Amino acid sequence: PVLRLLEAQLQDQRREHEEEMEALKNQVDLMQEELEKQQQAFLQTLQLSPEVQVEFGLQQEITRLTNENLDLKELLEKLEKNEKKLKKQLKIYMKKVQDFEASQTMVPVERRPHEQNMQVAVQRKEKDFQGMLEYYKEDEPLLIRNLIT
Repeated sequence: PVLRLLEAQLQDQRREHEEEMEALKNQVDLMQEELEKQQQAFLQTLQLSPEVQVEFGLQQEITRLTNENLDLKELLEKLEKNEKKLKKQLKIYMKKVQDFEASQTMVPVERRPHEQNMQVAVQRKEKDFQGMLEYYKEDEPLLIRNLIT
């Protein structure tokens, strides 16, 4: 029973390894094809006149920058959408806090001595840490710039 279990595990591992190897071989083949295409394009570019080479290089750079711009616009849209969602959540939480504070003012004062003690403890704790700041050494120039502005 133990031997069969070990054999089954070994076969599973062998199969997984073979599948990984096949996937890696396919990936290498695709990369080789892409490299050959790039080499052909490079050789063709070398045969062109210097002016055409410069123009070709500029066209490639424009294409690359355009793609990068599109990626950045997409990222910006995602971030703006997330910002709107977070602002909505903040409004909801602010409303809940206001509702909670309003409900607390309706509770008689004699019922809330425990809450007052907790607030005092929290305030005291905040005073212990007042003026301390934790930051990474590499963030120091940014922190100084923000403090100045």
